[in-house]
Amino acid sequence: MATDGPMQLGREHFTGNTVLVTGAARNIGRAIALAFAANGLDVAVHARNSVDDARTVVQEVEALGVRSVLVQGELGDFATCERIVSEVESALGPIDYLISNAARRPYQWFLDITPADWDAIIAGNLSALFYLSRLVIPKMLDKGFGRIIAIGGPDGVEGSPHRAHNVTCKAALPGLIKSISTEFAERGVLANVLAPGGGVDTSRDPVDFPAGVIGRATVRRHISRAGNVEELGDACLYLASDYASYITGQTIHVDGGMVMR
Repeated sequence: MATDGPMQLGREHFTGNTVLVTGAARNIGRAIALAFAANGLDVAVHARNSVDDARTVVQEVEALGVRSVLVQGELGDFATCERIVSEVESALGPIDYLISNAARRPYQWFLDITPADWDAIIAGNLSALFYLSRLVIPKMLDKGFGRIIAIGGPDGVEGSPHRAHNVTCKAALPGLIKSISTEFAERGVLANVLAPGGGVDTSRDPVDFPAGVIGRATVRRHISRAGNVEELGDACLYLASDYASYITGQTIHVDGGMVMR
């Protein structure tokens, strides 16, 4: 159980220098950003709206002795993704590690989801991974190295009521990651999905989990305690390191045994 800070793998086990973590203002994204920073990598911290929280994460990253930059914007828009990648490259250099964590998970009945709701979630939760990958892979290929890690979840495997748009995105992430892997793994770009379970202890917006719904997803896990975000940070760190240089196109579930497939 990770309680004493991020895992220390050593800077020598990371080929690249620059990490972009989307949705890094809090929770899993923040833990991932700090894990990379604690191992000596420069980290770009992305936020859509939680700018004050993201500025705090930038300060925490810099306090660990590495460089950081805050980038802001709606990732469901390709032009915004172009700007964000350009800002990261200008401040920290080409992106070697793309951690696609940002996602919106509103809790809506199927018949209440409007076409606009659907389009917004598909764009922000799925198209964003395509947009960002499309933008960073060319320079990864120039270097012969790159890592892309998408943060998934059990919804994409088991389904979930009242979240059809998010379930669709989570189910599609492994397919997109496999496509990236099959095309680019031989040229040094590895891609995987890291899938937390509903038992990970995070703070959530009420629109994501209304009263009476929080905790329902945790009852199926086989490890009795809740997970913590630092464990997700460590798992992401491992997948990005050279210890995982023979792992690609996979979905790794870090969920206390919720999904066993």
